[in-house]
Amino acid sequence: MTAPPDDCLARNEWLCGAYLSSRREILRDALVQHIQLTTVSVLIGLAVAVPLALAARRWRWAAGPVLGLTTVLYTVPSLAMFSLLLPVYGLSASLVVTGLVLYSLTLLVRNILAGLRAVPEETRQAARGMGYGPLRLLLTVELPLALPAAMAGVRIAAVSAVSLVTVGAIVGYGGLGNLIYSGMNTYFKAQVLTASVLCVLVAVAADLLLLLVQRLLTPWTRTRS
Repeated sequence: MTAPPDDCLARNEWLCGAYLSSRREILRDALVQHIQLTTVSVLIGLAVAVPLALAARRWRWAAGPVLGLTTVLYTVPSLAMFSLLLPVYGLSASLVVTGLVLYSLTLLVRNILAGLRAVPEETRQAARGMGYGPLRLLLTVELPLALPAAMAGVRIAAVSAVSLVTVGAIVGYGGLGNLIYSGMNTYFKAQVLTASVLCVLVAVAADLLLLLVQRLLTPWTRTRS
């Protein structure tokens, strides 16, 4: 018995509008989980990376170990990383978030440190001459000037996290990766294609959103000739 000509699900086609309409809630839940895992991991990564970058800038002897450790973490394959974290976090979202945080540190620390080191020394001296203390100098002069380089790292880390979240499907917390994984196991073409396209769209949207945030936070870069 052949499938009805208008039943793209029964024919298992790659492009199928019926899949979008019938699995709307499943797609929405997977998309929300994907965005949540990505956002939380990047924010935690930033919270960890900023102090590490400041320490590496403040004490030269710390730069080598900090950059070396974060680079080593980035070279660990994703499946191996999640396997190593499994005894600590079990099959949970925390396992995926922790893995993504560790991966993001290389990109974030290096770019934040590069931005801080690029601040002209004469600018620091001028601020100190105006009575700026270390904290005020950092918050109102150094960090704003380091923002372009730092945001470049955040954008790369966010796009990488969108991709790596899918690996979390091996523990049941992969967002859209759950649909890709199950769709590949059953050769469900519409599910695999739809979830994959949504991953790409999330990555592009995240990059564009962060680029907009960067432009809003660094208006002086738009006035340069």
